[in-house]
Amino acid sequence: MHLKRNNIKNFWPIPRKGTKFVAVPSHNQYEALPLVVVMRDILKLVRNNKELKKVIHEKQVLVNNKIIHDTNYPISLFDIINLPHINKHYKAIISKNKKMDFEEINNKEKTKVLKVICKKVIDSKNIQLNLMHGWNVISKEKVNTGDSVVINMEDKKIVKIIPLEKGRKVIVIKGKHTGNTGKIEEIIERGGKKLVKISSDDKKINVWVKNIILTE
Repeated sequence: MHLKRNNIKNFWPIPRKGTKFVAVPSHNQYEALPLVVVMRDILKLVRNNKELKKVIHEKQVLVNNKIIHDTNYPISLFDIINLPHINKHYKAIISKNKKMDFEEINNKEKTKVLKVICKKVIDSKNIQLNLMHGWNVISKEKVNTGDSVVINMEDKKIVKIIPLEKGRKVIVIKGKHTGNTGKIEEIIERGGKKLVKISSDDKKINVWVKNIILTE
C-alpha cells in the first residue's frame, strides 16, 4: 500500500518532494512510519526495498524484541529497532521540530514507555489496560487512565508505573507544543478534562493530558 508523498503526515521526517508515492505502515497509519522508510530514507542502512527484504529474510531486524517479517511494519514512538548483524540499535523519539527521529542506543535497553488510554475490568483481580499504539496488558496493579507504564520487551510485563502527578517528567506528543519536554507543575481540571502546566526550557506551557506522555 502506498500514499502520495505530498499527503504524508507532518511528523514524517522526509521531504514532500521526490518520488510520487511512498510506502505506508501496514497498520497504525496515523502514528507510525513504515520500516522501509526508516531503514532506507532516515537511517540510510539499506538502499532499497529489495535490500531490506534480504535482511528481514535473514531475521536480522527486530522491533521491540520481535523478529520482523514485513517491510511496512509500523515504527511508533519509543519503539526499539535492533539490527544484530551490524550491532546497531535505535529508539524512535520526537524531536523539537515535531518530527519522528531516531537516537542510537545500546543493546541493553529492553523497555518501552506506553501511555494508558483506557481500562477494562476483567474480573475482581485483573484489569486490562489498553495502551497507546494498540498494546494491551493484564494487570493487578492500581493504574489510572493517563498514567504511563514501562513494559519489558522480553516478557511483555509491566516493570514500572508512572502516575500522572506533579513533578513527573513528560514529553508532548501532539499539538502545537509537540517535542517539548519538562516537568508537571500543576494539574488543572477544565470542562471535565485535564490540563497540565509544564515547565519547559525556562517557559511555562499548558497542554491537555491527552497530548502528553509521562516518561519518568
